[in-house]
Amino acid sequence: MSMGRICRGTSRDSSSSSPSLTTSTSTTETINGSHQFKITGYSLSKGLGIGKYIASDIFWVGGYAWAIYFYPDGKSIEDNAAYVSLFIALASEGTDVRALFEMTLLDQSGKERHKVHSHFGRTLESGPYTLKYRGSMWGYKRFFKRTALETSDYLKDDCLSVHCSVGVVGSHTEGPKFYLITVPTSNIGQHFGQLLESGKGTDVNFEVDGEIFAAHKLVLAARSPVFRAQLFGPMKDRNTECIKVQDMEAPVFKALLHFIYWDDLPDMQELTGLNSKGASTLMGQHMLAAADRYGLERLRLLCEAKLCEDVAINTVATTLALAEQHHCFQLKAVCLKFVALPENLKGTGMKPFLMAVMSTGGG
Repeated sequence: MSMGRICRGTSRDSSSSSPSLTTSTSTTETINGSHQFKITGYSLSKGLGIGKYIASDIFWVGGYAWAIYFYPDGKSIEDNAAYVSLFIALASEGTDVRALFEMTLLDQSGKERHKVHSHFGRTLESGPYTLKYRGSMWGYKRFFKRTALETSDYLKDDCLSVHCSVGVVGSHTEGPKFYLITVPTSNIGQHFGQLLESGKGTDVNFEVDGEIFAAHKLVLAARSPVFRAQLFGPMKDRNTECIKVQDMEAPVFKALLHFIYWDDLPDMQELTGLNSKGASTLMGQHMLAAADRYGLERLRLLCEAKLCEDVAINTVATTLALAEQHHCFQLKAVCLKFVALPENLKGTGMKPFLMAVMSTGGG
């Protein structure tokens, strides 16, 4: 009887194959934030009592609330009120919160000789400071000797200014990602814009310079506090079938609705039908006034940015007047800098204009 052969598998020996390798990375970093605490009436705070403090408003860094405590008579009885004390305290619930701190008493003479105690930018032998629970503090009982403080440049007009920074330490670990899902950008503006263009569900009409515009009350109220009051407030318009809008041109109101629904500026040249920079600038000026009228802060800033780009000899006077009227301080500063340039003052007639602006407080 013949013996059958035993066939062995041809798979490779696992010991000879390369082992699979996976990786992960742990990253430890800080989430930074700061707060400036101004202490006025310093002399009146003396005598508050040892161990009693003046607290700053609460500020948030790294998901935790913090506060600055200033002890005008010091924190420790043994110092007999000879020093002022300064601390940063954890003002919210937290356990073993690790953080870096920096305290700066600002020199108010302009010499920038600030008194700084900082964990940042240096190697720490024992690592970041750990706050165990709510109310835990880091700081100095003997931050500054009172007699020296009161004759220093840190105290001016009976006022001290303290700048504190907090860096909350956190760690996270990332492994290999086996997926990649592309998330599109938000298109909510497109949806609302298409709603306006379709005309479906409109429940309010506006008459502007003889032209009728249909819109949706809820959309207008959600976007503009002025429309909210006009349509839903105690003094709301009774007749919403057709609300008349005074002192505004139809293209400007159309552009205003475009922004409210689409959340961006329309094509000014397409809107006006004029292919010129001057027409675009003029529309931007009207839009700025409309934005201020209806409390649309983002639109106001978009118009400011656009008008900053378009400042020119023939537009700066009107733009500056609008900036002054509607409290657009950044745009006003750009206009004044433009007017003050030597090349714009020479031979352009701008010097008398600049002098007039300065004399009325425009500077």
